[in-house]
Amino acid sequence: MRAVLCKKFGPPDTLVVEDVPSPRAAAGQVVVTVKAAAINFPDSLIIEGKYQIRPEPPFSPGFEVAGVIKECGEGVTGFAVGDRVIAVTTWGGYAEEVAVGAENLIPMPAAMDFPAAAAFMTTYGTSYYALKDRAGLRAGETLLVLGASGGVGIAAIQIGKALGARVIAAASSEAKLAVCRAEGADELINYGSDDLRARVKAITGGKGIDVVYDPVGGDFSEKALRDMAWNGRFLVVGFATGDIPKLPLNLVLLKNCSIVGVFWIAFTKNERAASQRNNDELTQLVQAGRLKPYLHATYPLERAGEALVEVLAQRTSGKVVLIP
Repeated sequence: MRAVLCKKFGPPDTLVVEDVPSPRAAAGQVVVTVKAAAINFPDSLIIEGKYQIRPEPPFSPGFEVAGVIKECGEGVTGFAVGDRVIAVTTWGGYAEEVAVGAENLIPMPAAMDFPAAAAFMTTYGTSYYALKDRAGLRAGETLLVLGASGGVGIAAIQIGKALGARVIAAASSEAKLAVCRAEGADELINYGSDDLRARVKAITGGKGIDVVYDPVGGDFSEKALRDMAWNGRFLVVGFATGDIPKLPLNLVLLKNCSIVGVFWIAFTKNERAASQRNNDELTQLVQAGRLKPYLHATYPLERAGEALVEVLAQRTSGKVVLIP
């Protein structure tokens, strides 16, 4: 089979495509024939050896795939050869086949095709866990989504609306904000040209933001924290800018607000029953037409490095998917 390989830690242009042996299913595993593999920001961290999880090269990056089960290992129950599934792989997804533990599979919703399904679980799982479990977002509250045109950002917009929130989307261009509007955002902030704090004050009438969803870090994190509402919740989702902000904790005291970490992958491993409930609820929202990934583009495996560069350069909206 063909696979994209990280043979030494480095940037996307060091990735290569080679023929490698097909995997076999160990006990408790299945082998999935990959029909689509999503690109996620952590893929760039894992190939540079900067992620919380650090596989030894050579390995294939790729957090999530959608495909068809080719083989089931000993002890696998609830799944069979031929089933269409979504698999959270953490790494290994940029390939024609991948072996994955059966506990990391969910049945693919009938309403989805393979590219959309591959783009679903990491972004929507993260955003649902963040907004429902970590923030306790309630109907009628105001949600500010930073980096709103990215994969997790659009997922947060759609989930925020499904939970009954008023959603403010912040992104860096009018073109990206147009995507956010089309995906359901109520209000827009162009932080390439607008004053973020002034716009938040105007939109909320000075009340502030109940929940901030921050997957980007950088300079706008503190600005958003300064405009939290009383009892607000600031969700730390990631640092796509590469800059981890140092926030003044006196703001947390003055606003009586909370800074809440969101590590979805660890949640799926440490709280499996709760994670499965979330997956079931997300599937129901998909089937009801409330959630649908926005796909920016698809690429073949041979252009995986190029596709990852586009994502890192923030020249995309929604998700980018590889098609083996």
